[in-house]
Amino acid sequence: MLTSTQNPLIKQIKKLHSPKERRETQLFLLEGTHLIQEACAVNYPLQTVCYTPTWEARYPELLSIVAENCHRLESVGDEVIKAIATTVNPDGIVATAPRLAIAPPPIPANLTLVLSTIQDPGNLGTIIRTAAAAGVDGLWVSQDSVDLDNPKVLRASAGQWFRLAMGVSDDLAALVTSYQNQGVQVISTTSTAETSYWDVNWRSPTLILLGNEGAGLSQDLLALADLQVKIPMSATVESLNVATSAALLSYEARRQQH
Repeated sequence: MLTSTQNPLIKQIKKLHSPKERRETQLFLLEGTHLIQEACAVNYPLQTVCYTPTWEARYPELLSIVAENCHRLESVGDEVIKAIATTVNPDGIVATAPRLAIAPPPIPANLTLVLSTIQDPGNLGTIIRTAAAAGVDGLWVSQDSVDLDNPKVLRASAGQWFRLAMGVSDDLAALVTSYQNQGVQVISTTSTAETSYWDVNWRSPTLILLGNEGAGLSQDLLALADLQVKIPMSATVESLNVATSAALLSYEARRQQH
């Protein structure tokens, strides 16, 4: 059992807290029982899995599954788990996994989200979780958004990260245009729009544009939308969280499409 936080393996895993290290090594962190279960459920390969004896006693069957799905398995002490986890109270298991090419959303598709400059990992993870729940075909994020494999994104996705088609684009304008060229309507939200999202015909293949938490969408992207819509709100409320907006629009689109 590894008990020293100065062990070379442990020091290397801890470096994956850094986005730069994740990009250079092409590895990312999976923390907690639920994410490990979801990864194994879709046969996502694991590189190194560290677990405590207490965790092993609680999840012996899952440990057997993990052992078949990982390259290296290590029993570690509680202090080691705390050192490599990004959470304050880890539940006893942390794994590293390779960055694999995720299948991007198809073009065209019934419903796709395009997210520009999303900075909050909790927001992105919640949008991923909601998109999967609403049956969205997939989502794109701009290259300057928070990393898809940020640990907080993974946790906030509640495991749905493994089940949703996702892509990263370095040119959202070109991406949006490619959808339009194949007959997909593009809808964005803005508080100054006259049309409510309730009054939109969502039955056609649709792409939903959503912007940065503070600045919203750039004028260039707004100009590409076939239709700008608003989400009706009380006069005392200035705006909604981007994840909430994504949920409202996604479920209204699915309600009409089904």
